[in-house]
Amino acid sequence: MGQIVGTSGAVIGRYERSEITPSVEIAKKIAEALEVSLDYLVGSTEQVLDKATLNRIQETNKLPSKEKERILFTLEALLRDAKTRAAYS
Repeated sequence: MGQIVGTSGAVIGRYERSEITPSVEIAKKIAEALEVSLDYLVGSTEQVLDKATLNRIQETNKLPSKEKERILFTLEALLRDAKTRAAYS
């Protein structure tokens, strides 16, 4: 991990033991290496988004609003259907 984020393993160990706090830049590199959000890494959320899901969300956000609305409408319908199936299983 140390090599990936540009520091030593000993420093990573100190982060893990809460002896020191990484800079924002290092924390960002750690989150990227672990493929989690920075919010998840610092405990601000329990939601883990894998890289593929995050990429899909980012791509959707780049679309024109009408296309984005269509995608979100379809996603909501699929989620509703999945929840209904789960409730009756």
